[in-house]
Amino acid sequence: MEKIRKRGGRIVNFDPEKVAKAIHQAILAVGELDGKLAGTIADQVVQRIEDKFGDNTPDAEDVQNIVEEVLILNGHAKVAKAYILYQQKKTEERDAKKLLGVETDELKLSLNAIRVLERRYLLKDESGRIAETPAAMFRRVARAIALVDEIYGGDVKQTEKNFYEMMTKLEFLPNSPTIMNAGTKIGQLSACFVLPVEDTLKDIFETLKNMSIIHQSGGGTGFSFSRLRPKGDIVQSTKGVASGPLSFMTIFDQATEVIKQGGRRRGANMGILRVDHPDIIEFITSKEKEGFLKNFNISVGVTDEFMKAVEEDREYELINPRTGEITQKLRAKDVFDLIITMVWRTGDPGMLFLDEINRKHPLSHIGTIESTNPCGEIPLLPYESCNLGSINLSAMVDDGGIDWDKLRKTVRKGVHFLDNVIDANRYPLEEVDTITKQNRKIGLGVMGFAEMLAKLSIPYDSEEAIGIAKQSMKFIREESVKKSVELGAERGSFPNFGESDLAKEHKTMRNATLNTVAPTGTLSIIAGTSSGIEPIFAISFVRNVMGTQLLEVNPVFEEIAKKRGFYNTDLMIKISRSGSIQELPEIPEDVKRVFVTALDIAPEWHVRMQAAFQEYVDNAVAKTVNLPADATLDDVRKIYMLAYKLKCKGITVYRYGSKDEQVLVLGGLTGIKPKSVVAESEFSGDCLRGECEG
Repeated sequence: MEKIRKRGGRIVNFDPEKVAKAIHQAILAVGELDGKLAGTIADQVVQRIEDKFGDNTPDAEDVQNIVEEVLILNGHAKVAKAYILYQQKKTEERDAKKLLGVETDELKLSLNAIRVLERRYLLKDESGRIAETPAAMFRRVARAIALVDEIYGGDVKQTEKNFYEMMTKLEFLPNSPTIMNAGTKIGQLSACFVLPVEDTLKDIFETLKNMSIIHQSGGGTGFSFSRLRPKGDIVQSTKGVASGPLSFMTIFDQATEVIKQGGRRRGANMGILRVDHPDIIEFITSKEKEGFLKNFNISVGVTDEFMKAVEEDREYELINPRTGEITQKLRAKDVFDLIITMVWRTGDPGMLFLDEINRKHPLSHIGTIESTNPCGEIPLLPYESCNLGSINLSAMVDDGGIDWDKLRKTVRKGVHFLDNVIDANRYPLEEVDTITKQNRKIGLGVMGFAEMLAKLSIPYDSEEAIGIAKQSMKFIREESVKKSVELGAERGSFPNFGESDLAKEHKTMRNATLNTVAPTGTLSIIAGTSSGIEPIFAISFVRNVMGTQLLEVNPVFEEIAKKRGFYNTDLMIKISRSGSIQELPEIPEDVKRVFVTALDIAPEWHVRMQAAFQEYVDNAVAKTVNLPADATLDDVRKIYMLAYKLKCKGITVYRYGSKDEQVLVLGGLTGIKPKSVVAESEFSGDCLRGECEG
């Protein structure tokens, strides 16, 4: 018997190994560790099929029935039951995928990954039905980005093959707009933009218009409102008084709210105000009422002078940006403590260390950076855009170690891909087109770091993990530079290279910046791994998918639990009540030590990990320090000061429960148990306050 008829009617080659694998999964599910049993049962199944069907072609259901019979006859009723449940789950997932319009799934993605793709990424026809498979989506993207090689005399077919393989193997994924729009009429491929906000009504509303265009195309925007005159200041033309930065931020927020209702990707904004702006107190407390500025992340832009004033407990000056005059002096420690209090209560504001950002910016001769993209990982000059991509570090582990050669090849292909995006891109504004091509900034980052550590049996909150962070990011940085230097020699350096700091070290350089760490959001769900450099947020939890609540277990933990013999469904449900395994006696201590969750980890480890990556990242590192509900004001204060001392470029803290609306809920009602960790379909382990850019 060589063929089998699948449920959809397709006839394919019969593979006994697949039968053995399914049986093996069932054996592990009931806590047995007989490594030979699956093969023995599979051999008996094959013999029975041949006896019963001869040269005829059995259906998949026929094979399943025979597996169940053989298991029961051999005295393995529990395994038979687990096998039935395993096959039932697979059937339910296939049926659910069909409901989403995905008839075939060559990549074997999870149901939730398919749901995310259906909702946001896969192209649809005029009637709204899905018009491409996930594999076809990646083919579309690979082809569109590889075509750029024609300009430079490259091998387009080979480049397309390289790009397609690393995406379909889920080793690298570009940012959401590239996946959505590459090879389409829209053609806008960048995730992040920074727009200037100048102090005239005409300029403000011109920026508002530009923001709307960018959001419509799938991009996110960052703004510094620090140039706007303060509330109550004089307006010369009318002799009236100014309404201040916050009033205009509310207009931007409302416009975003209107635009996002019609898009696949909700608009996201970063709003920044310098700590020496006269309206800084109003800004710090602006999100005290939940729902205000809900389409904005906000951050205070602090200076070295302010932080020194905090440490020395002295006053600092507030300056009117219109006149340059000092309007008031405030005690720095009081302002810092107000920031800490609001962060503890609401999760906002974050903090950007402006002097550190500009010290490390290689294009300081062009201008001063005043803002970042919405999640803070890319500091940009006015009108600059940046395209991002993330390497799945979890996929870089082989035989208990990091596959450095595979990582090297993936980094090189990733830099090539992102550089091509700059030329393939259809920019929403002429000003963006000009400065983006003058500087050619890219942001190659990582995801799956926590799962990589778990595969290496290294706890996240350990010196060894900090060492791995530095070692891996240093390697990525060095290989990124090598590839950009090569591309500079082949294609030409970025136009502003000559006067940049990079020209002091290299003869050529294709890209002004190369690396970042972004919150990968939906991309890490597609890749089936942990987000960015965040810790695992829950070992087992319940996810809302299509109105159904599904139990989801971290795949690395599940594999180890099965190998070690303590896996069972009841235990996974028990873990889902809190997401953590630290208080469960059924789990070995060494496994507990490795599988720590975000809320198990002491706050300083979060900051130290961010700083470890920042050391080898020329852009910035987006990371949220997630704190338990009982975290104190002093915990938050220590985090912000430590981030400054360790030379991070920004810091964000979220204390669980500080907002009523969260994408992760501990102890919500579910269809499995009355108390479980419940995550929304697009939550991936970061951005507890809402949606990440991805």
